[in-house]
Amino acid sequence: MKCPFCGEENTRVIDSRPTEDGASIRRRRQCDQCKKRFTTYEKVEAIPLVIIKKNQDREPYDRAKLESGIFRSCHKRPISIEKINNLVDEIEGAVFGLDEKEIPSSEIGSIVMDKLKDFDQVAYVRFASVYREFKDVNTFMDEIKKILDH
Repeated sequence: MKCPFCGEENTRVIDSRPTEDGASIRRRRQCDQCKKRFTTYEKVEAIPLVIIKKNQDREPYDRAKLESGIFRSCHKRPISIEKINNLVDEIEGAVFGLDEKEIPSSEIGSIVMDKLKDFDQVAYVRFASVYREFKDVNTFMDEIKKILDH
């Protein structure tokens, strides 16, 4: 495994353990060159999942896109990277748990919204503003009122 810090090819596994859901193995590694530590995850490669976009284009599922959206919605929130990664794992588990080969992006968005609502309300509203394409402040306020009513 190549070191993400210095690019050295020789790294060693310090610790291995299954993730909470048991679907992957978390490995702590250390670079032989720079001595920095990093985490990798080993997962079973599943059947390729295709996402159906709003305009009906199809593209392969990309975990990085999901992570990016979650990270943006959690920006400057007091949430650890580990908690965000666990949330992404949970969302990904729900998506793959649908056992479909093609899934509309709207279905993934709904799963993300459901998980974010309980995870962090500010992140939820941020994600909702992009996902639901809020056009004005009133739409934004309506979403906030729904949260406050609960």
